[in-house]
Formats: sequence, C-alpha cells, structure tokens
Amino acid sequence: MAQLEISILALGRPGTSASEYIAEAIRVAQRSGLTYQLTAMGTTLEGDLTTLLQVAKEMHEAPFAMGIGRVYSVIKIDDRRDRESTLEGKVLSVTEKLGDSSG
Repeated sequence: MAQLEISILALGRPGTSASEYIAEAIRVAQRSGLTYQLTAMGTTLEGDLTTLLQVAKEMHEAPFAMGIGRVYSVIKIDDRRDRESTLEGKVLSVTEKLGDSSG
C-alpha cells in the first residue's frame, strides 16, 4: 500500500484564509473512502497508487470548482512494495523508538 501527501494552495483568493478550499478538497478525500489524515500542513492518504493519484487530481481540482483561477499543489509519494506499510504503522514505528515520550 502506498501513501501520498498533498498540500493544496488556492492562489488569488479574496482573503488570507484557505480553510474553505482545503475543506472542499478534504470532502473529495472523504468521498473516496481512502484512509486519510489531515494535518496542519497537508493531508496524507493511503491506498493503491492509481487510486491515490486519481484522488489527488480530484483534490487539486476542488478549488478550481470554487472559482479559483490558480492552484499550487505539492505531492509526495511513499510507495513501499517490499512489505505492508500503513499511515498508522509508520507513526507507531517512530513513537515506539521514542519510548512513547512524545505524548
């Protein structure tokens, strides 16, 4: 299973807040049925690579559908094929090494 992180920036919006555009992109992720994690700086999804790329495209398109003229997105992909990898497992691996002192 692959993981994809996407950060979407709607350029040319009337104010400085981007949350309404991000919320619409997250609705796309929700409708996809993929496991995802929203963070302060982006959204990480997990699934097969083909589906992830399609959902990322749809998320990128969401601000355009809201009338934005330019969208800048950054995508990172972790596609591990030697063993199963999940969002939860990756975080757990690090927190175990920290001795759970991170909270």
